[in-house]
Formats: sequence, structure tokens, C-alpha cells
Amino acid sequence: MELLCFNELASTQTYLLEALRKKELSVPIAITAKEQTAGIGSRDNSWEGGSNNLFFSLALNLNDLPKDLPLSSASIYFSIFMKDILKEYSSDVWLKWPNDIYQNQSKIGGTITKKIDNILVCGMGINLQKSQNGFEALNINIEPIVLLEKYLFALEKYPSWKQQFSQYRVEFGRNKDCFAHVAGEYKSLKDAILSEDGSIILDKKRVYSLR
Repeated sequence: MELLCFNELASTQTYLLEALRKKELSVPIAITAKEQTAGIGSRDNSWEGGSNNLFFSLALNLNDLPKDLPLSSASIYFSIFMKDILKEYSSDVWLKWPNDIYQNQSKIGGTITKKIDNILVCGMGINLQKSQNGFEALNINIEPIVLLEKYLFALEKYPSWKQQFSQYRVEFGRNKDCFAHVAGEYKSLKDAILSEDGSIILDKKRVYSLR
């Protein structure tokens, strides 16, 4: 996968999306920046930060992804890879449904995905050493580019959704003490039931991550 590195971007995802629409770049490709000044988080929230944190977006052809991957849960799939790598440096890293990366009870990163034609774009931000966006930082000593290279290497194996989801299911119980934005409301996940496609059943309704 081609990797383009920048000193500063407003948003790695915005840059990548615009370049793909203009056909200036082709997949598979990843974009990273040392500093991000107008990053995009869930629900159009911002995710900025300075050097020593990780900001990147990647674009993949849908045909290269596992055939059993539910696109509505793609953010979960891509987050699992990062969680596994981060656990090498901090044992208490886990995923909060649907797209947040946590250390203990503090959010330290997140993932969003977007489909454009036959391309899936994934953006991710991780606070490694500094917190400049209202969330906590992992405080681990690793260069962002090294972490990204390890992530891209793991992703190239494209394990099935079933394989990745099996470990996600095991730790889903940690969500019972959490809340999530569902249909414009901040709801408790105490009684949420996880489905095989990554969606949850909450208040007798099925909810998809779609992020």
C-alpha cells in the first residue's frame, strides 16, 4: 500500500476524499500527517492534535476486503487491528461500541468509515502522547509512523470478519457501563445485545454503527 506523509493537513480524511474524487490518487493508499488542524470525528465532531499523535486515513477497494464484512460495521473491523497493536504497549485498551478506542475508562481514539463508489475510506485518530482535543492520551513512547506501519502490515492480511468479530464479542461486556449516541439520543448500553453483524439490539430496535 502506498503511504503519503505530510507535516500538516486540515484533515487526512478530507484530503484523501477530495483527491479520490478528483482521481488524483488511486487505491490502495494511506495518508498521514504529523499535525491535523481540522480533523473529522464522529457526528461531524472535530479531532485535532499536534505532533506525536497518530492521524491517518486509508482507502481500499471493496473487492479486496473480506467477503463476509458487513460494511455497516467496517469501523469495528478496522478498529480491532489497532486495538490489538496498542495492547502490546498498554494492556487495558479496548473498543467501545461502535467506533471508540478506550484505555481503561478514557477515550483515546476513534475510527470512522465512508463508502465512495467501490472504495471504502477509513479515518483514524489516536492520542499517543498529547491530548489536545478534549480526550485522554495513551502516554506511550512510540513514533506515530512506526505504529501506522505496523497497522498497515497487519491489515494486509485481511482476516475474515468472523475471525475478528469473535474477539470483539468477548470484550463487548465492557460496554455495559457506557453510553452511546443512538438516533440523536445518548443512551445506556447496559441492556444492549450484540448481533453477529456488529449491530446491537437496544430497546427492541436494531442499531447499526454506520460510522
